[in-house]
Amino acid sequence: MYFKQIAVPGLGCFSYAIGCPAAGAMAVVDPKRDIQDYLDIARDEGMRITHVIETHVHADHVSGNRDLREATGADIYFHESAPVKFEHKALREGDIIEIGAARMEVLHTPGHTPNSISLLVTDKQRSAEPGMLLTGDLLFVGDIGRPDLPGAEILDEQVANLYESLYVKLARHPGHMEVYPAHGQGSLCGRGMSAKQSSTLGYERRANPMLSFASFEEFRSEVLGQFPIRLKSFSHIIGTNMAGAPLTDQCPLERSLSPEQFERAMAEGMTVIDTRDAAAFGGFHLPGSLNIGFEKQLANWVGMAVEPGTDILFVVESRERYEDMRRELLRIGYDQVHGWLAGGMSAWLLSGRPVESLAQISAADLRKRLDSGEALRVLDVRTPGERAAGHIPQARHTPLMDVLDSTGNGLGLPKDEEIIVTCGSGYRSNIAGSHLQRQGYAKISSLAGGFLAWSRAGNPVAR
Repeated sequence: MYFKQIAVPGLGCFSYAIGCPAAGAMAVVDPKRDIQDYLDIARDEGMRITHVIETHVHADHVSGNRDLREATGADIYFHESAPVKFEHKALREGDIIEIGAARMEVLHTPGHTPNSISLLVTDKQRSAEPGMLLTGDLLFVGDIGRPDLPGAEILDEQVANLYESLYVKLARHPGHMEVYPAHGQGSLCGRGMSAKQSSTLGYERRANPMLSFASFEEFRSEVLGQFPIRLKSFSHIIGTNMAGAPLTDQCPLERSLSPEQFERAMAEGMTVIDTRDAAAFGGFHLPGSLNIGFEKQLANWVGMAVEPGTDILFVVESRERYEDMRRELLRIGYDQVHGWLAGGMSAWLLSGRPVESLAQISAADLRKRLDSGEALRVLDVRTPGERAAGHIPQARHTPLMDVLDSTGNGLGLPKDEEIIVTCGSGYRSNIAGSHLQRQGYAKISSLAGGFLAWSRAGNPVAR
């Protein structure tokens, strides 16, 4: 049997290729939207992709199922209850899919979504009994799937289903069963996922705090206690996956734009995302642009800051970086990417067009100004948990999501006074600062290095 896990850094997505070279066929489970990795595996191992299996309708990434079907002719499979509006085949509890030495049995394991399944995988060359469990978003390494994404109206039912799937259905299987989830560290489909990419049922029963409750009431209380952030992109992604994502060759093509062309596109209302680091953006940037630096969780930050369906332009350092950005955004269904500024910020500056700056203040300078008695407005945009662990004493707390959701003067801060934004390391404060500039705040600064720099310098910390 052939088995391979394919990871998407940043989004924390895992997909799987399962097949049999002797039989010349394989299945892809939970595919990412850019499908070349699966086509390469099939070619290199002498297999044809015959099945595309989804463990559920995903909320955090757009599936490549239709692109795979277009490229290979493979059938697409969902649980029979999945509200999918394009052609697919239905799976039911106990269904068996056999591909040579690979055998997959369907378990209906609702809780993350009502249509979630897990797959019991058997390598028949080794044993007649299953040795692996693909858990989808039911069970992660160190955590479990969140139940709130399908909607508040069925949340209580989802929590009960989650408990039944975890504490009853999975309890029937031995501890040596290997666990391969659909997500890992970086995903927002759970709260405390490990960096490890696989585990066993036995180890999770011992080490996963979400499998240790003595009663359903205790489990329910913890599950409902706090959910991860729900990104703006999630509802759009769910809808896209239900309707069937557009084939990627139907999305806007790559375009390098001169400063003149770029300026015209901006005038049409397109959103400019500048992916340079905080210092470069702080020095000079296009008026009205949003700074979301290129880093491993970029897609999540775009999903938090930019509305789905937005027409997007990029300021990037190179054509290669543009292609990286476009691929990241295609994975979350942000298809309306219209081009990038050829020559980057240098070309814009040399054209003589207007620019803005986002001041960067050091921890030492901020300390001096506060010690002098200056009445500064410091805005901490970290999460409540980060804030509770320590913060700058004078800082007001407004989480980044609340800042991004604010319009007009929704924050209740004067637009003509200086506001210094801080986060953990300076990345999120630049997102927030650039958003506030777009909202008309005239004197925004970002704390370089964020709270990390502040605390490491030995400055006072409140808790």
